[in-house]
Amino acid sequence: MMEWVGQFNYYVFAILMMAGIYIAMSRGNLVKKVVGLNIFQASVFLLYISSGKIWGGTAPILGDHLTQPISNPLPHVLILTAIVVGVATTSIGLALIVRIKEAYDTVEEDEIAEAEARYEDELARAEEA
Repeated sequence: MMEWVGQFNYYVFAILMMAGIYIAMSRGNLVKKVVGLNIFQASVFLLYISSGKIWGGTAPILGDHLTQPISNPLPHVLILTAIVVGVATTSIGLALIVRIKEAYDTVEEDEIAEAEARYEDELARAEEA
């Protein structure tokens, strides 16, 4: 009956992963796409951290408690690096969205594509003249 409690992190991972991918793929707003990718990224963080935890395990510090199981510190270290990279990537993505907003006066994918098509048409007419 209570077996699902031990797997709770993995259920949350699956829900966050699906929600993040859905938001990133279904929305035309560029800011919402970045938010969806961040939710997906958080789900991956949760998966790695959950896999590194051992129930009843202690911190990997040398001492007299070496008879107990030790939790693996490597996933936590990798996730710290991934968090830094994720924050940097998010900031660059949001900075690009700000520049797109300034250039096209919108952050909607469809409106940007229409503006690009109009611009290409104008260039083609200018070359013909």
